[in-house]
Amino acid sequence: MTTMTSAVQPLSLDDLVHATEAIRTAMETVVEGKRDVVQLAVTVLLAEGHILLEDVPGVGKTMLAKALARSVGCSVRRIQFTPDLLPSDVTGVSVFNQERQDFEFKPGAVFANVVVGDEINRASPKTQSALLECMEERQVTVDGATYALQPPFLVVATQNPVEMEGTFPLPEAQRDRFMAKLAMGYPSARSEIDMLERHGSHDPLTNLQPVTDAGMIRRLTLTTRSVFASDPIKEYVVALVRATRTTSELRLGASPRAALHLLRAAKAQAALQGRSHVLPDDVQHLTQPVLAHRLLLSPEAHMARRAPEEVLASLVASTPVPRARVTF
Repeated sequence: MTTMTSAVQPLSLDDLVHATEAIRTAMETVVEGKRDVVQLAVTVLLAEGHILLEDVPGVGKTMLAKALARSVGCSVRRIQFTPDLLPSDVTGVSVFNQERQDFEFKPGAVFANVVVGDEINRASPKTQSALLECMEERQVTVDGATYALQPPFLVVATQNPVEMEGTFPLPEAQRDRFMAKLAMGYPSARSEIDMLERHGSHDPLTNLQPVTDAGMIRRLTLTTRSVFASDPIKEYVVALVRATRTTSELRLGASPRAALHLLRAAKAQAALQGRSHVLPDDVQHLTQPVLAHRLLLSPEAHMARRAPEEVLASLVASTPVPRARVTF
């Protein structure tokens, strides 16, 4: 019997570039002036990761998540995280069927290709933890039975900064499962004027049509996996991650999962540029979005008002870059 993975055929890099450019173009009809953020979101999609969007209210976090979900044309479910949300609302629940005299599983909102978790840090830690197994193992276990989540599976979660009122900080295990954390930031004046003109009279999402489907996304991710990473590149990734564990400015460094996420994201970055191999520039470009949200400052660094991004930037600057010629 042929498995779903083995039946999927990869694309050429040229086809991948064309397909992802169509996704970016579709998203940019909704998200004004945020090409870098859109590019990173597509990178995580190809790398089979999950996205955490953190910023102040009203800058378009949910709009970006919806635009990505609608552009790829996969099954989409939205979860509005609230303090009274239960884990069973996310994963599903077993309900007794009177006719069959047996328990029947009712899937929760997580059973979709793209799950949009809006304001994830407004739910209790107990409910947040319902996503841990889903995000890492692509499966759900309820009452001793395990149910697989069909690929592609992408969680796009939004959250307000933890200092905002009525929020619960995400635990370290939850943050570590997000491949990248993105910040929208305020738009430029020109982009904000364009937004007022285009969005003032109608919802741009209503006109956004899918440009691909789940089958094509599976082919794109399979193509991304085949991008070559040399031994010096892998050693560079490990050196960067290990540097976060040895510096006195951090009390929690990046995990081995973070190293894997960084390499996968770097492969996706290379594929998006039409390259069949990873360069050190790909790794450096992604260190901030992939690693910074996993780091915890030491008390001394916190008192000195250092940010994890600053510490990470100094570690990247001090870590030797591989200069050997890539051969393959």
